[in-house]
Amino acid sequence: MSLRMLRVCELIKRELGTIIGREMKFEAPLVSVRAVDVTPDLKQAHVAISAIGTKWQKEQAILKLTEKRQHLQHELSRRVILKYTPQLHFDLDESIERGTRVLSLLEEIEATLPRDEPSEEANSEDLKK
Repeated sequence: MSLRMLRVCELIKRELGTIIGREMKFEAPLVSVRAVDVTPDLKQAHVAISAIGTKWQKEQAILKLTEKRQHLQHELSRRVILKYTPQLHFDLDESIERGTRVLSLLEEIEATLPRDEPSEEANSEDLKK
């Protein structure tokens, strides 16, 4: 991806996050824009949304964003001057939940492993350092 496309994606992400944060209320406690991926022709933008809450709250957040898509596009066009204002497509990003799950599984595995007692020789070497 070119530097210009990266800058466009970051600009849209920042402005869309500001618009959503100021103008919309959700059932979910926290809804944020995680990433934006714009097609090379700047006509479509896939927006990854991260939401904290129950499955129902997350689904309601995506539904509300989809319903308000035209308004969000209009506000975005007022703030970001591009040849085309991209059509927004909202997707739920669950990478945070997956990462948390992986960390908790690793902690469970670590807790079940037997602990090796460090030898006295290793302890005396650590003290010398």
